[in-house]
Parts: sequence; C-alpha cells; structure tokens
Amino acid sequence: MGLFDNILLGFQVIFQPTHLLLCAIGVSLGTLIGVLPGIGPVGTMALLLPATFKSTPTASIIILAGVYYGAQYGGSTTSILVNIPGEASSVITCLDGYQMSRQGRAGVALGIAAWGSFFAGTLSVIGLMFVASPLAAAALSFGPPEYFGLICTGLIIVTYLAQHSILKALMMALVGIIIGNVGLDMITGLPRFTLGIDELTDGVKIVPLAMGLFGIAEVFDNIEQNLDKREILQTRIKNLWPTLKDWSEAKWAMVRGTIIGFLIGILPGGGGVLSTFISYAVEKKISKHPEQFGKGAIEGVAGPESANNAGAGGAMVPLLSLGIPTNVSMAMLFSALILHGIQPGPLFIKNHPDIFWGLIASMYLGNVLLLVLNLPLIGIWV
Repeated sequence: MGLFDNILLGFQVIFQPTHLLLCAIGVSLGTLIGVLPGIGPVGTMALLLPATFKSTPTASIIILAGVYYGAQYGGSTTSILVNIPGEASSVITCLDGYQMSRQGRAGVALGIAAWGSFFAGTLSVIGLMFVASPLAAAALSFGPPEYFGLICTGLIIVTYLAQHSILKALMMALVGIIIGNVGLDMITGLPRFTLGIDELTDGVKIVPLAMGLFGIAEVFDNIEQNLDKREILQTRIKNLWPTLKDWSEAKWAMVRGTIIGFLIGILPGGGGVLSTFISYAVEKKISKHPEQFGKGAIEGVAGPESANNAGAGGAMVPLLSLGIPTNVSMAMLFSALILHGIQPGPLFIKNHPDIFWGLIASMYLGNVLLLVLNLPLIGIWV
C-alpha cells in the first residue's frame, strides 16, 4: 500500500467509536497528570497497564501513548502559574514561564506553550511517519553483530548522559542487564539467576516491576514528604492568543525546539527532559538579548515546550521500528505490546499495519484534542 492508503487505514482505525473514546480519555488523563505535580506519566502508565489486559493491542497502545504525550502538554500549566513543574520535562519552563506570569502575561505564556506543543507534536508525528518505515526496512539487514553494537551504543549513551556519577550509571545499566537475564536460559533451558524461587523461572515480570518502581514507590514517596510552602501568584488568565510580536519572537524557537526534541528523542536515554535543557541552552546562546532569559523571555517557553513534545514523537521511532525503548515511558508501551503477544521491531509495521498507522492517526487527533483542552479549558485546569 502507498502512503495515502496507509494514512487512510490509520484514520479508519482511530475513527472507530471505542478508539476515539480511548484516545480522548488518554490525552485528558495525560493532561491532568501533567497539570497535577506528582505521579507523572510513567507511574500512570504503570498503573494503567494491568487495565489493558482485556483490551485489544490497538486500544492499549492508543490510551497509553495518549497519557504519555498528553502529559507533555499539561506539565507547563503549573510551571507557568505556580512555579511547580507538573512533569519532569517542564522543569526548565519554570524559569521564564513563571516570570511571564508575574508580569501579567500568564495567558500569553500558556498560549505559546500550547501552540508550540501542538506545532512540535504534529511535526514529530509526520517525522515518525516518514522515518519509521525506512528505518525498519534498513533494520531487516541487521544481524547479531549489528544488534550487539546498537545495544552497546545505547548503554554507552545512557551512561554518558548521566547527570551525576558515570560509574553509578554504568552500574545501573549492568544491573538492568542482569535483571533481564533472570529466568530460563534460551539455549540450555536451565534456570538462571532465579535463586531457587519458582516465580522467577519466567523472568522478572514487567507489571510488578513497573508498579513497584514507578507506581507504589512514587505514592509512598509523596506521602512521606512535607509539602513546601510556596507562593501562589493570584493572576487573571487572559489574552491566550499571542500577539504578532510574540509570534515573531517565538516562531524560530519553536522550529529549533522541534528539531532538537525529535533528534534527541530518538537517542536511547534522551527523552523530553534532556531535549528541553538543550533547547533552552541553544536559545539563550543565539539570542540577541540573553540577559532576558530567566526574566520572562518568551523564547525560553516556546523552545523547551516544543522540544519536549517533539521528543515524545521521536522516542516512538526506535521503539516501533527497531524494538528498542529509549526511555521508561517507551518501556511501558513496549511492555503493553509484549503482553499482547506483539513484538515491536523491524517487522512490526509490516505485520501489524493497523496498530502502527492507527497509532499515527491517534497522535494526529490527540494533538488536536490537546490543543482544545489546553486553550478553551485552561480555566478548569487552573
């Protein structure tokens, strides 16, 4: 089938009433999770994972993906209004977004964040559509040496990008390899690293692991922490539509943020957080008025907010075409497909075109729904 036929297939899948409803639920829940500082998209996806057992693979991937990229939208709201990032990738938005809010420009900051997210999210889906298939075709020529080299590259990048101790990052990568080897040896059929525990014969199950690491642990962590007293700025939300001057200052930041976010999102371990910091650093470096950053520069909101949404689309590329999740959220999507007996990888697009193109169409539609949720309904989220 040609590209047009594939896109048409995707929209036939997403316009089924059940899939439409799940797409709306996923992006709404993702926005809510992004707005409310706390458990985050990873924990939410981990908690939702068991609920997808009885649904179809297409329905599962649509709602979980909606939570993931929906949280990238919602995280900017509290960053701008109360200086509290609702999601990790919105941390950098606090610097200039909150200052714009203090200057009475909260509406403009929220508006440019929403439009930047929509612009980047849409372009990243187009990039995913064009890049995933050729990459999957090239991956068919991969053999054991190429896959070994690719996995080693991913582990090296994860270790290199560690924020603190590289030694600790390398140790955690090795711990991950050891955990992945728990269970029966595929060649000999003998138990490996099971410690005599029968339940580990099938390996470490992804659902209890994810629930413990990201769900239950996050809930307990929030319970035991004392809430810091923060100043909540009382301001009226108005002028959500940026002026021509605002668009002029922000447009190229949105373009650069989209490119940076998509490319960084493809890299293992990159994700939305790293791309936002790189985007912010680039904008400050090339700006004619770098002294304005941290004091309410609109480029400091447009660039990072575009980058984190483009990163969400970029992260889908290696997952769906190579079967390699680049971050924890992608690992949740990977797990959902595995639980339904579907192996992401080079043959995924060929063997399951309805799921792949249905996901593409759901992301198109989801970005439109998120724009509706984050502009006219901003008062409710506030």
